[in-house]
Amino acid sequence: MGDIKLLDCTLRDGGYVNDWNFGHNNLVSIFERLVDANVDFIEVGFLDERRPFDMDRSIMPDTDCVEKIYGNLDKKNSVVVGMIDYGTCSLEHIKPCKDSYLDAIRVIFKKHLREDAMAFCAELKKLGYKVFAQLVSVTSYEDDEMMDLIRLANEVKPYAVSMVDTYGLMHQNNLKHYFDLLDEHLLPEIGMGYHAHNNFQMGYANCITMMSQKTERMLLVDGTIYGMGKSAGNAPIELIAMYMNENLGKNYHISQFLEAIDSNIMDFYTPATWGYNMFFYLAASNDCHPSYVSYLMEKKTLSVKSINEILGRLQGEKKLLYDQSYIEKLYKDYQMIEIDDSEHREQLKHVFAGRDILLLGPGTSITKEKNKVQKYISDKNPIIVSVNFIEETYPIDYIFLSNAKRYVQLATALSQNNVREKVIATSNVTKTSGTFDYVLKYSSLIDEEAEVIDNSFIMLLKAMEQLGIKEVSVAGFDGYVPKKTGNYIKTYMEYNFDADKTERLNLYVKEKIREFQSDLKVDFLTQSLYVD
Repeated sequence: MGDIKLLDCTLRDGGYVNDWNFGHNNLVSIFERLVDANVDFIEVGFLDERRPFDMDRSIMPDTDCVEKIYGNLDKKNSVVVGMIDYGTCSLEHIKPCKDSYLDAIRVIFKKHLREDAMAFCAELKKLGYKVFAQLVSVTSYEDDEMMDLIRLANEVKPYAVSMVDTYGLMHQNNLKHYFDLLDEHLLPEIGMGYHAHNNFQMGYANCITMMSQKTERMLLVDGTIYGMGKSAGNAPIELIAMYMNENLGKNYHISQFLEAIDSNIMDFYTPATWGYNMFFYLAASNDCHPSYVSYLMEKKTLSVKSINEILGRLQGEKKLLYDQSYIEKLYKDYQMIEIDDSEHREQLKHVFAGRDILLLGPGTSITKEKNKVQKYISDKNPIIVSVNFIEETYPIDYIFLSNAKRYVQLATALSQNNVREKVIATSNVTKTSGTFDYVLKYSSLIDEEAEVIDNSFIMLLKAMEQLGIKEVSVAGFDGYVPKKTGNYIKTYMEYNFDADKTERLNLYVKEKIREFQSDLKVDFLTQSLYVD
C-alpha cells in the first residue's frame, strides 16, 4: 500500500469566503498551527498576477510575495504549496524553487485547456517545483478525455494528478471510476489526489473511499479547517486527520486544528457561512454551475420547483460553463407560457370601466402615509389592486400576481375560504390547484430589453394600459434602495441590490412611467423615488 498524505488548503480555498483577507496575524497563526499539526502539505494561497500584494491576503502576484508573508516561519517537515489557476500567473512571476519559499505549485485548469496547462506544468517542473495537475470539475471528463489527460501527464510526469470535484457532484461510484482509470494508466511514480466539495455532504465519505483504495502509488487527500471553502465548503481536515490517525497509523495533532477553528476560523463563519444548503444542493443535483442557481434565485420571481425545472433544461457543456445569456434565454422561455387571454381581458375591461383605480405596492409608505391613502379610498371608493402581496389594512379587491415565488408565499392565505380578493395572475404563475380568477399572457406584459424584464409594477401598468384604462392612482411603490431591510412592509419581499443597480432600476421605472403618461396617467399618492 502506498503512502497517504494530507494536504490543507484553508488559506487558498477558504479565501473564496473572505476574498483571501484573513489578516496577517491569522495567516501566520493558521500556518503555524498546521505545521505543528504535522500536516504534510500546506497550501498557502493563490499566485495571481492580477492582484496587488497585500500582507493581509493569501492571494499574491508572485513568489516573492509568498516570502514576504511566510518567509520567516519555520515550515519544519511540511511541504509549502501555492496554487495557480492556469492563465493567471505567468512564468515571469515564478522564481526557481531554490530561491522560493514554496516547495510545490498546484496548477488548476479546465479540461479544454489541458494541453496548454500541462505544458505550463512542465515549465514549472523545470524550475524545480513539485507540480500538481489539478483537474477542475473532474466529473465533466469523458473517458476518452481522461485518457488524453493521462497521456499528457505521463509525458510531463507531475508530482501528482488530483481529481477536483469542483461542484461537489461525486458519489463513491464515480469517484472509484475515475480513480481506477487514473490508477491503471498513470505512471506509477505519479501520485494521485482528491479535492472534495460538500454540495451533497459527500466530501468526508468520499475521502474515506479514496483512502480505502488498494494501490501502490502515493495518495493525497485535501481538506480545510472546519470545511472552510468555496460554495458548500470542503471536507473538514480535522475529520480526515482523525480518521487517518485511527485507521492509518498517522500522528496528526487534532488539537491544533480545533484551536485554529476557535481562534482563527469562527470569525469568518458567521458573516459568510459555507457548508451544505439548498442552494448548493440545487446546483449539484442538476450537475450545473452554481452561478446558474444564484442567477435564478436573485430574480426573486421563481419558486424552487420552477428553478429546478429550468436547471433541468441545461444542456451539455453549458451545464458547467456558466453562460448568462444562455440562462436568461431559458428563463424567458420557461416564463413564456402562451395562452389566449382575450376572454379574461374583456371581462376585466368591463370590471374596471368607469371606476377609479388604486394600485397598491408593498413599500413602507402605505404605512407611513396611511391617512393620505385612506382618505383617497374614502373619497373615491376605488377598485384596489395590490401587487404580489396581501395587506389587511386596506380593502383590497384584486391581487395582481406576476411572481411565482410570491405566489408560493401567499398560497396558504389565498387558499382560505374567507379570502375576498380575486386574483389576476400572469401566465407564468401556476396555481397549485384549480384556476385563477383571471389570467393575462406574461409575454405581452414583460419588457425584454430591460435589465429586469418582469418588473411587477411596470407589468401591471402595461396591463392597465392594454385594458384601456386612462388613469390610475398608486401608493406604496417607493422605489429601490441599496439595503436589504426596511424597504418593504413584508420582510420576505426584500431585495439586496447594490447602489448602482438600485439607481439603474429606479431610472428605468421613471422612464417607463413617462412613456405611459400619454395614454395612462399615473398619479402617486405616496412618496416615491420614481417621482422627481
